[in-house]
Amino acid sequence: MAPELRPGSAASPRGSHPLADARQSRPAARAAVAALAVLAVLLSLAAVRADEAHALAPGVVVLSQGKPTTASSSESAATPASAATDGDTGTRWSSAFSDNQWIQVDLGATKTFVGFDLTWESAYASKYTIATSTDGTTWTTVVNGTATSAAKQSLTASGSARYVRLTGTQRATGYGTSLFELQVLGTTDTSAATLLSKGRPTTASSSESAATPASSATDGDLGTRWSSAFSVPQWIQVDLGSSRALTRVDLTWESAYATAFTIQSSQDGTTWTTQATQTAATGGKQSIALGGTGRYVRLNATAKATGYGISLWELEVFGSGDGSTATPTTTPTPTTTPTQNPGGAVLLSYKKPGTASSSQDDGTCYQCTPDKALDADAASRWASANPAGWTDAGWLQVDLGATAHVSRVVLQWDPAYATGYQIQVSPNGTTWTTIYSTTTGKGLKETLDVSGDGRYVRLNLTKRSGPYGYSLYGFDVYGTGGNPVQPPTVNLPAPNFTRLAWSDEFNGAAGSGPDASKWTVDAGTGQNGEQQYYTPTGNLNMDGQGHLVIEARKQTAGGRDYTSGRMNTSNKFMFTYGRVEARVKVPTGQGYWPAFWMMGADFLTGRPWPYNGEVDIMEVLGKDTTTSYSTLHAPAYNGAGGYGGSYKLPDGAPLSNDFHTWAAEWDANGIRYYLDNRLVFTADKATVESTRGPWIYDHDFYVILNLAVGGDWPGPVDASTPFPAKMLVDYVRVYR
Repeated sequence: MAPELRPGSAASPRGSHPLADARQSRPAARAAVAALAVLAVLLSLAAVRADEAHALAPGVVVLSQGKPTTASSSESAATPASAATDGDTGTRWSSAFSDNQWIQVDLGATKTFVGFDLTWESAYASKYTIATSTDGTTWTTVVNGTATSAAKQSLTASGSARYVRLTGTQRATGYGTSLFELQVLGTTDTSAATLLSKGRPTTASSSESAATPASSATDGDLGTRWSSAFSVPQWIQVDLGSSRALTRVDLTWESAYATAFTIQSSQDGTTWTTQATQTAATGGKQSIALGGTGRYVRLNATAKATGYGISLWELEVFGSGDGSTATPTTTPTPTTTPTQNPGGAVLLSYKKPGTASSSQDDGTCYQCTPDKALDADAASRWASANPAGWTDAGWLQVDLGATAHVSRVVLQWDPAYATGYQIQVSPNGTTWTTIYSTTTGKGLKETLDVSGDGRYVRLNLTKRSGPYGYSLYGFDVYGTGGNPVQPPTVNLPAPNFTRLAWSDEFNGAAGSGPDASKWTVDAGTGQNGEQQYYTPTGNLNMDGQGHLVIEARKQTAGGRDYTSGRMNTSNKFMFTYGRVEARVKVPTGQGYWPAFWMMGADFLTGRPWPYNGEVDIMEVLGKDTTTSYSTLHAPAYNGAGGYGGSYKLPDGAPLSNDFHTWAAEWDANGIRYYLDNRLVFTADKATVESTRGPWIYDHDFYVILNLAVGGDWPGPVDASTPFPAKMLVDYVRVYR
C-alpha cells in the first residue's frame, strides 16, 4: 500500500520536477546510465532552457510555427516532428538513434527567409545541413553547419522556399538528433501597422484589486495599469473584435514585470498558437514581432521578477487589415465549452458500444480499446494499432442505441491527435452523413457544435499529426434522444467549504506516534533519487505541544544512510472535492524536500502513476525556502512538464522562519491554491483541458505528508546539511 511505483511504469510519483530527468521516456535499458552522465544531461538541458526563444528583431517573424512538419523518424509518440515547430520549448522532436535523420517543414507557400534559429536538446547534431526547396523534390543546401554544444544557434541565410529541411549528418551523442525548436525566420513590413487593441474588451486571470483591472492595460493611459494576484502563471488577453493580421505587440511594464512569458494568438479564444517566447525579460518597454492572424491576443506570464504579481501599464497590439478567412457554411466552427449543453442536451455516448478500425491492447498501450474513450474516465484512452504500419485512415464510432439528434461532440486527444477528420452520423452504421469536417485539428480538447440525426456517430480520421496513430481519452457525444446511460455524479460539497469533515490536530502525548485510525505510516525507500529510508516507527512523533514532528536523521536503516518519515490517509480518509489545508513549518538545509500532497485513490487498486493523478499542494526545497511549489501531474503533463506554479511570501522571507498555512480548494471547476489564505495559483479545469490535456482529478484522493532527504530535484545532502531536521505540522484539516 506504500505509494511506490509499480514495476514497469515509466516514472515515479512526485517524479521529475523542474530539475528531474527530462529524458525519462527513453527505453528502460538506458536507465542504467551512471549518475554522472545523467547530471551532465541535466546541466546541458538547463543550458538550453536558459537560452531558449527570445524576442525577434523588429520586422522579423517566425514563418514555420504551427506549419505541417514531418521527419525521417521519431523516437516515440512523445517526441513527434510537430513538437519542433509548435513554439513550445518544453516539447521536442527526437529521431531514431542513427545519423542522417531529417526534419522538414512546409511553409504553405513560397516565402522569403532570412535565417534560422535552432534550439537543440542535449542530443544535438555535431554536423548538419539545412536545405530548401520550392516543390519538395529539388533541394538546395543553404547551410553546412556544425555544433559543439546544445546551445541555441542563430543562423543567417537568405532566399525563397516553401520547404525547409534540416538533416543531422553526424550525431554528438549515442542517441538520435533532437530539437526543441526549428524556427524559419522571415520579414514583414511593420511600418503601416495600426494600433488594434486600444479600448477593446480585455480580460485577465486575476486582478490585484478593483483599482487595477485588465481594461487598464488597453485604455491608452500610461497612468493606469493592470496588476494580477501575487502568483504565476497569470494571463491577460484582448479581443480585437474580428480576425486581424498581426505584426507586433508593445509591452510597457510596471516594476512588477514578468521575466518569462509567451505571446499567443487565437481565432476563437480556445485554441492558441504561441507567437513568441521570452525567458529572460528585463521589463521596461518591449516590442515583439508577431505574424499570422488572430482575433484574440494573450500574454501568458510564467515567471515574475518580484514578490508581487504581474503588472502592465499598456499592452498594445498592432496589425493591419482584416485577417479573417472564409469558412464553408457546411463546416461548423469549434466553440468554447459552455456552462450548460444546448437545448437540454445530455451525454448520449457514456458506456455505449464502441467499435474502431483498430485498437491497441499490448505492453505499449494496455486495454486501449474503444470503450475507454466512452467511459467518462479522463485517464483511460483508445489508441489505434499498426498491424501493417501506421496509416492516416482510421475511425472510431459509437452506437447510441436509438436515433438521436446530435448537437455537440467533445474530443479530448492524446498527443497522437488528428489534424484531419470528420464527424459523421448514420441511421444504420452503413450510410454516413458528414456534419463536421476539418483539416486543421489542433488536438488537446476540441468542442464542436454540430447538428445531425442518427443512431451511430463516427469520428472518421483522415490525417495524423505525427508519425504514429490516433489516440483519444474522450469521445463524448451530446444531444437528445438515443438511449443514454446516466453517468455517475459526484456529491458536490458546499461551495464555501464550511463543514469540517476530517482533521488531525496532533494533540497526542510527547513521543507518541500518529493516530492509527487516521494515518498509515508509509515505510520504505522513496523515489526520484531520494537518499532516505522511511522508517515504520521513530521518525513520526508528537511533541506534546500540538505538533507532529517528521524528523530526518543521519542514521543507517533499510540500506540507506538517512532516515525520515512519511504517512498517508489511504483507506482511512479519502474524498472528492473540498478544502484541504495544513499548517506547517518547513526545515532548511541542502537536500531537504518537505511535501504536503495528495494521490488519486485508484493508485491503491493498481492504476499506475500518473494515470491516477497527483496534486502537490506544497513542496519546498531546503536549499531555498523562499519559494513554494504547487503542481498537478497527469498522463499528458507530469514530471518536469507538470502543470503548476511557484510563489513566495509578499516580503520574500524564508518560509522556514515560521509556520505557514498551505491550502487547496478543489471542486468540479478546478483547484485553487492558497498560502496563508492568499490565492497564489489557480488550476482551471477548462484551461488545463484546452492547453495541456485531460483533467483527471474528479475522483477520490488521499493525503500524504513526508520529508524527503535528497533527490533529483533538491539535490543530495552535503557537508552543510544540518542533522537532525524537523518538519513540524500543526494540523491537517479537510472542509467540505
